[in-house]
Amino acid sequence: MVWLTSLLVLVAAAAGLLRWRRPAWYWLTLGVTFAALRVLIRYGSVMDACGLTVPAPRWRLTLARMTGRPVPGPRAPRVLRMRPTRTGLLLRLKLRPGQDAFDVAASCDRLRHSFAMYGVTSRELRSGVVEVRMTGYDVLKRVQMPAGLDTRPMRVPVALREDGAVHYRDYRSIPHGLTVGATESGKSVYQRNLVAGLAPQRVALVGIDCKQGVELFPLARRFSALADNPDTAAELLDALVSHMAVVYQLIRAQQRITADVPDAEIAADIWDLPEDLRPVPIVVLVDEVAELALFASREEEKRRDRIITALARLAQLGRAAGIYLEICGQRFGSELGKGITMLRAQLTGRTAHRVNDESSANMAFGDIAPDAVLAAIQIPTDTPGIAITGTSAGGWARIRAPHTSLRQAVNVCNRHADLTPDLPALAPFRPALAPLVPVPVPAVESAPAAA
Repeated sequence: MVWLTSLLVLVAAAAGLLRWRRPAWYWLTLGVTFAALRVLIRYGSVMDACGLTVPAPRWRLTLARMTGRPVPGPRAPRVLRMRPTRTGLLLRLKLRPGQDAFDVAASCDRLRHSFAMYGVTSRELRSGVVEVRMTGYDVLKRVQMPAGLDTRPMRVPVALREDGAVHYRDYRSIPHGLTVGATESGKSVYQRNLVAGLAPQRVALVGIDCKQGVELFPLARRFSALADNPDTAAELLDALVSHMAVVYQLIRAQQRITADVPDAEIAADIWDLPEDLRPVPIVVLVDEVAELALFASREEEKRRDRIITALARLAQLGRAAGIYLEICGQRFGSELGKGITMLRAQLTGRTAHRVNDESSANMAFGDIAPDAVLAAIQIPTDTPGIAITGTSAGGWARIRAPHTSLRQAVNVCNRHADLTPDLPALAPFRPALAPLVPVPVPAVESAPAAA
């Protein structure tokens, strides 16, 4: 018995060490089994304690009285499927008559404590069916993106959600986005992940970095146009507006609205055009929007109005022409002047990193997801990269992008530099770069010569 006791102590110590140092490995080896047993054993009592049960139907009560059987107890939602994942458990529940998906969402915190899980979230799949996603450990502490990613044109994985799912930036469904956050909150890393994900795709990248280009110009080999000061940015935005008008003329010429043309073949944006005629989509990244909106003289005010007007036009009309905006800033409020709130209303996707005050979080989520404001101001300072993302539908989630150094992003952009499209309208703003010179690396390190 001594050797058996020693073995059990050794296994328990190894499991504790694994859970502390490698929680993902612990979950895949032991944690998922223990969690599944807890859910199966405690399911009925936990649902009853959380108020997620309904009385038995009247016909069953009547049948029990007629046959002299015991009165049936309350019924919990039926488990349609329980599937383990690399980060937790996935439960699909069939709600009973009289239950609502909001009841499950309101009980997520109680379910988390009852099943001893790290986090529990829920979403409604269809009428009467709710998906409950449980996470067994803190997946945002050390972000590891899964190997199999669902990448599509204009859709890139940029972060990991707190429920273990991958957060994608899909420009086809959410054309324009806004990212706010204080200094050292993780905005630059989030932007690098965007550029690194878009670099292998057939897309033109346009950058506006008024911090003298310190963020975007190292990635210049994959950019079709770059501006590092407000004057150049104003000219670049005007060129984009002119390019948008040319694309709309191309779409009009290819619409072919006749009686014998099916509705599905009538072009309304660039994605309805034949592939050989389709213009290259453009993603415009603005690193610090406040530098474009601030002014100190009458001439700078005119330039500022010109820039904001061009951005508002691109936000309102650019989607069909394949022009998408990704605007970053520390603040994005009405104090930046007229036209800012109109521009913000066109930015559907919202992402907020750590902010210094509640008003900054309200600028991002106050008009679309008020519940996300409290979550945004509670992001701790010692976890850069954690952010709150939301859409105009009102939903929000906590995400964290994997750390991507500037060197890694530069290597990705250099590797795909041959995919950089050459757009005639943006040729004056194409960064002038020297050709890459391969550095000779010796195959075998030679020993130093003897003295």
